[in-house]
Amino acid sequence: MQSMIGRLVGSLGLQMDEVSLREKMVSSLGGLVSIAVVLVVCRAALGTPDAFFLIPSMGATAVLLFAIPHGQLSQPWPVIGGHLVSALIGVTCALWIPLLPLAAGCAVALSIAAMHFLKCIHPPGGATALTAVVGGEVVRTLGYSFVWFPVGLNAVLMVMIAVAFGMAFDGRRYPHRPQAKRSEPAAAGISHEAVIAAVRGMDTFIDVSEQDLLELHRRLLAEQRLKPDAGRSE
Repeated sequence: MQSMIGRLVGSLGLQMDEVSLREKMVSSLGGLVSIAVVLVVCRAALGTPDAFFLIPSMGATAVLLFAIPHGQLSQPWPVIGGHLVSALIGVTCALWIPLLPLAAGCAVALSIAAMHFLKCIHPPGGATALTAVVGGEVVRTLGYSFVWFPVGLNAVLMVMIAVAFGMAFDGRRYPHRPQAKRSEPAAAGISHEAVIAAVRGMDTFIDVSEQDLLELHRRLLAEQRLKPDAGRSE
């Protein structure tokens, strides 16, 4: 029974969450501050009561920026580039494809493809593309200006706030920077080519940098070396 429950829990994708309470609170604070600030600034900048001040997909961006600030999906280029290209595709589909279901599907599908090719995969971008199609008359009236205001302004402000949080709180690296030289492939005993080949062999997007993979490998080796010592000391 326990093994069956274990398999069920594993299939649900239950996360191994070892994040400290402080980090959880800082992440939540980041979400609060970012959404509030972006809404206030965009309302003042855009001025018209009928415009979208803050597109809903920014809520998902806030989760990535402040809960997973080191992830590849959360870095400045994926955030800004992902939202902009998705908004551009979404508006184009809304204007040129008359059938709503087809326009919505094409907007999301083409956004995924574009983000892959431009190396700016950001999942909330799919929601941005969809918003451009199903957002109603307000978005249609904005046309391609929707790409810059509010989408571009929203995305840039979100990144700026994330950068400020990275400087204000110790231990939060944003934008993500490579670790010290000890985590380079030669120091870890693994070549750059080996990492690339291993990732390519999985044939899927992995939201972790090469440097973090090597750092994790280094720490695992260090923990493994400590185990025999701990056993002899008892």
